[in-house]
Formats: sequence, structure tokens, C-alpha cells
Amino acid sequence: MTIDEIVSYLFAHASEKFKANVVKLGIPEDCSIGVPTTELRKFAKQIPKDKLFLKELWQTNYHECKILAVLAMKPKECTNEDIYFFMEGIQSWDLCDLFCKTIVIKMADYGTFIQEWIVHKDLFYKRAAFTLIASTSTHVTLTIDEIKGYLKLIETCSDDERLLVKKAASWALRELGKTDEVAKTLSIETAEKLKKSTSKAQQWIAKDALKELELLVKVEGRKRLISAKSKMGREG
Repeated sequence: MTIDEIVSYLFAHASEKFKANVVKLGIPEDCSIGVPTTELRKFAKQIPKDKLFLKELWQTNYHECKILAVLAMKPKECTNEDIYFFMEGIQSWDLCDLFCKTIVIKMADYGTFIQEWIVHKDLFYKRAAFTLIASTSTHVTLTIDEIKGYLKLIETCSDDERLLVKKAASWALRELGKTDEVAKTLSIETAEKLKKSTSKAQQWIAKDALKELELLVKVEGRKRLISAKSKMGREG
């Protein structure tokens, strides 16, 4: 299968309605084809998995081709140089989150990316750091000290007015809080500190996170806390 054949397949399965939705994410119209993610996930199983081929596919600059590349990429074959190659081409929050949750979080040293990117000025590097914090709590078993460390990063590095960063910071805070009752208490304490901050961005993050944090409950059979508003939470 060639790059041209993949692009032709995508255009044949495109939808103008879906393309309009994708463009709303901030992706330039000329970089979007308009193929639903469900279709991309199925198609990704059929395309070559060679890293050089996938990097070439990425360089078409089509949003859908980039998603395919992420879905087909083997994380174990990625180097730090590859991570930066892909990061430089990210133009939307959905691709940023997919890349972090599918590839970066599986790197042995993903923690170094969190430390570096959380102080980065670029929008998607900054969001990626918070996305990784949100993802790490579901990816590995964190110690209380590790949770405290991540909460401290959120507290000290979340003064950013950009909505995509604020949403990711709130997400990270909420996901850490779902770890267990101790983590919930620590996350609420962090949110309360942010709520008292002079930073409007941090006040927003705190209020947004507390909407869920304060409703988290322990339900038998579930390792992580869940919302009391969910069906399982109400039954529990």
C-alpha cells in the first residue's frame, strides 16, 4: 500500500459534515479530509507499520494521515527524536491527546517529557504535559509521593490562560484524584489552593476540577474512584 493509495482511500470515505466538525477543532481546512475516527481505527490495522513509511504519511500534513500514523506506530520503535518529530506537527488537541496516550506514555522515560514540556511556551507541548499527567494515573500505579509531585507541578505550572491548557490541567487534577481516597483528598487540597490564587486561569481550573472531585466515591469492584452521579456510583 502506497501513500497515494491511503490518501485516495481516505477521500473516498470522507464526509463533508464530519470535515466541518474537524475544522472546528482548529485544524486548517486544507489539512482535513473528513473521515470519522472510527473508520480510521479500522483502516489503521491495514496500513504498513514501518516507521519511516508512517513518518512519510505524517508529512502529507493531512490530519487523518497523522491520526493513522499514530494508531499504526509501534511505541517500542520510537526514539526521543521521533517524539519531537511528531510533536512539531501537532495542530489540534485531539491529535495531541491521542499521541500522548498512544505513544508517549509508553516510552520508558515519559516522565522527562512531563518535566520539560510543562514549562514549555508552545500550546501543544504544554497541553501534552498535563495530558501525560492525566494519563499516567491510569497507566501505572502511582505512589503517594509521585501523586504529590504531580499535584505540585499542576499547582506551580498551571497559570496559563489558554483554554486547551486549562482544560488539560483540570483533567490531570481530576484523574489524579480518582486514584484513591487519599489522592482525592490531596487533589481537593490542591484545587482549593488554586481557587485562592490570584491567577484567573488557576481559579478556573480549580472550580472546574472540584465539580467532579467532590463527587468521587469508592465503589466495590472498581479500583479507581468514580463519580457519584454515574449509574454505578448511584448504585454503589
